[in-house]
Amino acid sequence: MRKGSAALVLFSGGQDSTVCLAHALDTYATVETIGFTYGQRHGVELAARVEILDKLPKLFPKWGKRLGADHVVDLASFGAISETAMTRDIAIETSANGLPNTFVPGRNLVFFTYAAALGYRRGITTLIGGMCETDFSGYPDCRDDTLQNLAHTLSLGMDREFSIVTPLMWIDKAGTWAKGHKLGGAKLTDLIIEASHTCYLGVRGKKHAWGHGCETCPACQLRSKGHALWQAGRT
Repeated sequence: MRKGSAALVLFSGGQDSTVCLAHALDTYATVETIGFTYGQRHGVELAARVEILDKLPKLFPKWGKRLGADHVVDLASFGAISETAMTRDIAIETSANGLPNTFVPGRNLVFFTYAAALGYRRGITTLIGGMCETDFSGYPDCRDDTLQNLAHTLSLGMDREFSIVTPLMWIDKAGTWAKGHKLGGAKLTDLIIEASHTCYLGVRGKKHAWGHGCETCPACQLRSKGHALWQAGRT
């Protein structure tokens, strides 16, 4: 526990951000959350984040005492200029640049900039996100270099020392499942399976061992593969 410290978590309601939220609650004295509506196709994640924020304090009272305000920012104008499979009803495929068309250009840069602006006002300079460079889809704004350079820019631009912390940066999805279980045991693992949402297509009600989802989109494939590898490693 970092006594007297505070963190602001980019919390989408997905598996990765839920594990990052648990990590923050286990590490910092005060934790606030921020989410974004940007016209995302899988907007059901917004309901998932509310459910998780409601259940976490009940399942983990010690964490509940550290969980502070939640903030939701409307970025509809950002989604309106994003011609991607995350913001339009189009097939998920690989673009000419080699990236999947689920890549929303500048999304993480915008998210962290808004988070820093909010953190500035609330006296929070530690920003936490669930980005990683392991089994990601090649998104350039998930790279450690990108995010650490962004932290430097934010610090210069606001004349305050911001840090961007990415607890999942160097682990794969199997490692993410393992980290969540280590932090909160079966209670947190079950909450991730039952309540969190990762599926790009927004499919709920189709239940698998690893949670809800279509099973075919890249996010579901990563999540299901990681769960299977984690389970195999436990036997």
